Amino acid sequence: MLIKVVDQIIDEDLHSAAWQLYQDCFEELNTLAVQRHMMYKSEFDEVMSDTRVDKYLALTDEGTLCGITTYTNNLEAVPLISPQYFQRHWPEHYAAKKIWYIGFIAVSPEFQGREAFAQMVEQMYLVASIQNGLVGLDICSYNDDVRHMARVFRLMISRNSDSMQFNRIDQQSYWLYEFPSAA
Repeated sequence: MLIKVVDQIIDEDLHSAAWQLYQDCFEELNTLAVQRHMMYKSEFDEVMSDTRVDKYLALTDEGTLCGITTYTNNLEAVPLISPQYFQRHWPEHYAAKKIWYIGFIAVSPEFQGREAFAQMVEQMYLVASIQNGLVGLDICSYNDDVRHMARVFRLMISRNSDSMQFNRIDQQSYWLYEFPSAA
């Protein structure tokens, strides 16, 4: 397994493989979470060409893409988050560009539970930890309740750090008003 970090994906075959992998990983989540968790193709294309966002590619020994994640300390490059929130709560870190955000992590179903996910997370951890930085990510309730992703991240990072703190910084809930017919 090789983790390769690139600032753009311009090779058409690799871009197509990345899009297919992304779709395979996030399409079902769109039916399980209220907020859209899958970028439109045009948004995905923009992120793949945006040099402000690093792309971590997990490649098999044969060179096949089996995982991809996005990671940046340029919070303006991340759709659907508020850089001002981070600036207000961690002004020194924000000014020093020591806040990173994980846009998504996608691992091919046949490689889930193997080292692709762990190696990508570990490499991102190293970037932030050597700079005493912060890393943000969002986890929908489905991924937390069913896949226990907050616990997974906490356990993985705590293996590499004795001093890491892991805190929920925000939460959003969705409500539905229903008006059934009178029986």
